[in-house]
Amino acid sequence: MTYVIALPCVDLKDRACVDECPVDCIYEGDRMLYIHPDECVDCGACEPVCPVEAIYYEDDLPGEWQEYYGANVEFFDAVGAPGGAARTGPIPGDHPFIAALPPQESALA
Repeated sequence: MTYVIALPCVDLKDRACVDECPVDCIYEGDRMLYIHPDECVDCGACEPVCPVEAIYYEDDLPGEWQEYYGANVEFFDAVGAPGGAARTGPIPGDHPFIAALPPQESALA
């Protein structure tokens, strides 16, 4: 099991979760942040610090956002397990599902 980042993060990328993650498993794409499912230790530290409530435990992901599970997992198909977001830096691109979304307005605005 893992945590999943969903729609509220698209075009926002607040990064509070990145700062809170003890295992450095939250990576940055062009439009959204992604949690690496094999590196996540399910500690849940990221979930309460997200200001737009975009992070869910896999089993608690709302039905309308189920596609975000696949987007988070498949984002890493091309890059494998980089071994830490700080070391890797932003990863160019996004999952095709995320890239195709219309621009999102910030919920924090």
